Amino acid sequence: MHVLADKENKMANLRIRKLDDDTITRLRTRAAYHQVSMEEEARRILRQAVTTPKKLGDLSVQFFGSKSGVELELSRPAPHEPQSFT
Repeated sequence: MHVLADKENKMANLRIRKLDDDTITRLRTRAAYHQVSMEEEARRILRQAVTTPKKLGDLSVQFFGSKSGVELELSRPAPHEPQSFT
């Protein structure tokens, strides 16, 4: 693998060697299905592979947060005495 950084565009070039023919064929097929070049398809695959998925809490705020018009009031649990094991 070889990576070159372009300082003007702040983009890097990545060269991957020794991909088997089946991998290339599958990449070509995926690219054709999505109507993009093989290079763009590879970028999309890599971007998705290294992007952190959204966490459930983040999704909850996105869909049910105050900006979505939903206001939730959570009740506070009643205080309790710690359990004794003696």
